[in-house]
Parts: sequence; structure tokens; C-alpha cells
Amino acid sequence: MGAARNFEGAGFGKEEGFMMKRLMFFVYGVVCYAMFFGVFAYMAGFVANVLVPKSIDTLVGGSTGVAVVIDLLLLGLFAAQHSIMARPAFKRVWTRVVPQVIERSTYVLVSNLVVILLMWQWRGIDAVVWDVRQPVLRAALWGLFAVGWLLVPAVSFMLDHFDLFGIRQVWLNLRGRAYESLPFEVPALYKHVRHPLYVGWTIAFWATPTMTVGHLLFATVLTVYMGLAARVEERDLVAHFGRVYEEYRRRVPMFVPWRKREIGETVDRGV
Repeated sequence: MGAARNFEGAGFGKEEGFMMKRLMFFVYGVVCYAMFFGVFAYMAGFVANVLVPKSIDTLVGGSTGVAVVIDLLLLGLFAAQHSIMARPAFKRVWTRVVPQVIERSTYVLVSNLVVILLMWQWRGIDAVVWDVRQPVLRAALWGLFAVGWLLVPAVSFMLDHFDLFGIRQVWLNLRGRAYESLPFEVPALYKHVRHPLYVGWTIAFWATPTMTVGHLLFATVLTVYMGLAARVEERDLVAHFGRVYEEYRRRVPMFVPWRKREIGETVDRGV
């Protein structure tokens, strides 16, 4: 409302003011969305040690102990931001400051900035843990690395990619339509594991022919974080979807498929 009144004062009518506000929110959401893909591509190069000026194994100077402390602080910031801003309790407070329609886009923006900070300030520790030199095995690990990084965006499209990144919210707002939560769905890989997105990230972080201590620290901490985050996330999903998610959780394993299941394409929300 405040933004709309500002537009009225600048010579816009009431309707024009509301439309301009909606357009600004839409542009903001698109910019945050586009920024993610730039950060995602750079992060792939960062982890792979290719095509970027500074990578996960770039030495900055200083002692190994200092590098470990700084890297752990950066990873802790990443974990805290991703977990806290995703919680419903935080969102209820946060949306008193940030309009509901751009809450998800703002989450994407802050996540981008945190990842940029992590890559910028990361201290490489180049002691080698393993180094696979056999050509076929080395190529296979690079292939698995590519699978992991491609799986992450692919999984997001298995659900509603544009809702996940806030684009659906700002698009509906631009059209003057109210946002509606999506029904609980079990598409594609979600029939086999409950968190295929985390599986993709895990493969992306661990599949490398040359593993250094710094890379190992990065992969280990983020893998542990994802394991813990999945449990917190599921608590929220049970609270939101109720018994339908409880049944899904009972029938489908968390990360590793281990038995045959019968899961439908779409499940009623049950709440």
C-alpha cells in the first residue's frame, strides 16, 4: 500500500500505482531467479576447479587452522541462513517486513549472496585425500559429477520449479491473482526417494577424481547439514500436509531407494 501511495504522489493514479508495484515485484523476482543460475553455474566451476578465477582448492595464505575455522564459519552461515529463512515461524515474522509476494524471491536473493560470500572468502586446503589417475575411472567420476549438477535443476522441474524460486508468486501477483499453495504431489524421482534434490547435491559435492582436504570439509559439512535439514523440513511438511505426508514418509525412503512402492502421481493434501 505504501509503495502504491508513493506512485500516486509521483503522478500515477491508484490503479496505475498498484500495477507499477506489481511490475516492480515481478522484475525483482526475475532478477533474483536469473541471479541463481549465474551463481549455480559459477558454483559448479568452483567445486570442479575449472573455468573460474578462484576455486575450492585455491590457496589464499595463512595457516591450515585458520583456513578450517574460516571455512567452518562460512559453511555455518550457509546452513543457518538456508534453515532459518525456510522455517514457517521465521516467515511469519519476516513477512511483516518483506511483502508476502516477494518472500520467496528474497530468500533466493539472500541465498545467492551467502553462496557468493562463501566462494569469495573460502580458504583452500590442498592436501590430497585421493587422486584417481586411471583414465576410465577419472572420466566416470567427472561424468557422475555432471549427473549431480544436472540433477539439481532437473529435480526442481519435477515439482513446480517456478514456485520454488518465487517466479510463480510474482507472476500471479502481476496478473492480480491470489497465490494458492500447490497440492502435495509425488512425481518422478519422488516416488523412489523423498529428497532427490539433496541426493543430487550430495553427488555434486562428492563426485570428483581429485579430493582435497578443503573439498572434503566442504562436502562433509554440507552432507551432514542436508541430512539434518531434511528431518527439520519433514517436520514442517507433516504439520502442513498432515497424515498424507506421514503415509508418504512411511512408504518411501529418505535418500536411498530400497523397496518397491506404489505411489500415485498426486495426493490430496489431507488437511
